[in-house]
Order: sequence, then structure tokens, then C-alpha cells
Amino acid sequence: MEPLFFLTSLWLALALGAAVLAYYLKVSIALVEICVGMIAGSVATAGGWFESLGTGNETLRFLASSGAVLLTFLAGAELEHETLKKKLTEVSVVGIIGFFAPFIGCSLVARFILGWDVPASLLAGIALSTTSMAVVYAVMLETGFNQTEFGKGILGACFINDIGTVLGLSLIFSPFTYKTFVFLGITLAVLALLPASSRFITRHYAHKTAAIRTKWMLFILFALSALALWSGSEAVLPAYLAGIVLAEFARVNHTWLRRLRTLTVGFLTPIYFLRAGTLVSLPALVGGFLLFVLLFLGKVASKIFGLYPVIARFRTDRKERWYYSLMMSTGLTFGTISALYGLTHNIVTQEQYSLLVAAVIASAVIPTLIANAAFLPAHLLPAAVPPGGSPPTFGDQSAAQQGSTLQGAGSSRAQAKTKGDGKELDEEG
Repeated sequence: MEPLFFLTSLWLALALGAAVLAYYLKVSIALVEICVGMIAGSVATAGGWFESLGTGNETLRFLASSGAVLLTFLAGAELEHETLKKKLTEVSVVGIIGFFAPFIGCSLVARFILGWDVPASLLAGIALSTTSMAVVYAVMLETGFNQTEFGKGILGACFINDIGTVLGLSLIFSPFTYKTFVFLGITLAVLALLPASSRFITRHYAHKTAAIRTKWMLFILFALSALALWSGSEAVLPAYLAGIVLAEFARVNHTWLRRLRTLTVGFLTPIYFLRAGTLVSLPALVGGFLLFVLLFLGKVASKIFGLYPVIARFRTDRKERWYYSLMMSTGLTFGTISALYGLTHNIVTQEQYSLLVAAVIASAVIPTLIANAAFLPAHLLPAAVPPGGSPPTFGDQSAAQQGSTLQGAGSSRAQAKTKGDGKELDEEG
């Protein structure tokens, strides 16, 4: 056990250093964690002790996978059902095209320009089809657009886009056997019963038994993840669907969600992003810089050319159309999850994985900077937010925490009046 404790403390030291750097650099903690992991992996490789870093350690792999599952669940739980109902046509059309345009475009770039084989090309299309819900959510919060129908429309389209990514990853690369149908049947049954059963547990036990909602949710997520892996699918698929199904439950049970988020972003996701970074080969990235540029441009160009004409049907202002298109061009969490899935299943090589992760990271930063610097639709900002606002931090985790603070401040009085499973007390329930 001693080596494992030492190894975990080493990774948490890297996570702590990444958090401090992210604070001063004002960028996403996830981005910094990936970059710190890349540096740590390169130094360890140069020193001949990469194996000692523990990237392949089974326990660390489990912790990293758990981080991906819980982060995916939290992303799904941020969904506002009312937004989808009010803007169903807009978010559906934008989200679907936001997935298919870069999926097709990047797959063609990888296959016919870069010369990758068909599975690797399809994986590239999946990894670069994403929209970063974390990045977009952070920007919406910090600009105040989350309070407007414009911002809520963008967030809804992001959810649809990411559903396409998760489903595409599972449908294309998962084998269809009897196990697939068993997995789908059990998952659909569990998801159908999950909201009512979660409310029952909350109503009868939440404020009497320590952290029972957290234990319940971890049990469901890990059981569905095990079932997904057994069937040959990806663990994040049922986690994302469970988050979407429980979005309203999570909104009401705010304290529980905040505690689950603390566990996830404080311990598990740093290990996931750091480990993803250690698997990136910097020499391969430097040697294939032109290939990285082609992948990045393929993602952003196909997103914009696919979405801009469609968004023009819903937004008449030029700045609104460009801002919408550029925010939908971001990518981070699901992009790295898809790329890592390809590497661990031998669909892509380490060099290809390095190029994909670099393109994903670039898409998280560059489109966002351009959107806020050149196309911010200041006329849509809430009155309390000055035009231009404060510069976004692109923080995956901080965004969620800020959202919790804002939502909690706005809804504390309402929650105090809510009965039954809506009560939010300070107990560990």
C-alpha cells in the first residue's frame, strides 16, 4: 500500500500545482491539468522513469475512469429541461448539425489528407465533433448570458451536440451482440425508474442517513458503467443519460449536487486529465505540427461552415450568429474522453492521440477568445453586466461551482419553502 499512497500523493501534488497555475493564468483548470500531465510525462520519459510515474497503474486508471464517468454525469445534470422545451427546434437543429458537420469534415480530413485508416479517421471525427459544455457554461455565467434566452439556447444546443458525440462513440465502435441489447434494456429500465426512486430515497432517508444520495448515485453510475463495459460500450454513455434524466432532481437537490461535484473535481477529474496529458507525446506533436493545424482548422471550419447558415435562421444579428457559431466550435471534455478511448482500444496510435488532444485543447481556447474579443453581442447582455464583461476563465470546474453559487443565491428562498424531496438542509444527505 505504501507505493500506492506515495504515487497518489505525487499525482495530487501535480493537481495542486495545476490548480495554482490555472488561478494565475485565468484559464480552465482542465486545460492546465492536461498540459501539466504532458510536461510530467515528457520529463519522466526523458529521464527513463515513465513507468514509475504510474500512468498504467490499475488503481490510477480506475480513479481516472471514475472521474470521467462522474464528470459526464455532472455535465448531463446541468441540463435545463425548460430550455429544451421552449427552444426545441433551435437547439435540436443546431446541436445535430453541430455534431455531423465536424464529424464528417474531420473524418474526411483524417482519411484523405492525413492518410489515417478508416477506424482512426472515424475516431478523429468523433473526438473533434464535440462542443465543450464546460467552456461554454463558464462563459455564459461570466458574461451573464446564462440569464438570457440567447445563452440558454447555446447551452441547449451544446447538450444535443454532446449527446450525438457520446452516442456516435458507442454506436460506431461498440460491437453489437446480445450483450448490447441486454445493456440497452437494463439501462432504459433503470433510467425510467431513476427519478422516482431517487425522490423516494431523498424523501425517506436523505436527511437522516449520512450521504445516502451520494452513495445511491455512485452505485447506479458504477453499476451502469460496469454493464456498459461488459457489453463493449463506453462507460460515459449511461452516465450522461443518467445526468440528463436527473437534471431536474439535481436542480432541486442543490446541496447534494454541490457535494458530489466537490468529490469529482477535487479528487477524480484531476487524475483523469493529468493522466490524459501524460499519454501525449510532445515529440510527436512537434514533429506533426502541420497535422495538428489541419485537424484544428478542420474542426473549427467545418463547425462554422455547417452552423452559420443554420444559426442565421434563428438569429438575425451578425455578431449573434458569429458568437453562437464560435462558442459551438469549442471542445474539451468529451473530446479528450473520445481520444483516450481510441488510444486505449488501439484505434489510434499515440502520435495520432497526441495530435487529437492538442487540437481539442486548441479548440477550447482559440474560438472562445475570438468570440469574446470580436463578436460579443453586448446588446443582449443583462443590464447588470457591463458590455465586454470580465474575461472568461474557461473553467470546467470553477464554472460549475460558480453556477452553483449563483443558482443557490437565487433559489435559496424558494428552496426553503419546498416540501418533501425538495428540501435542502445542511446534513450530509
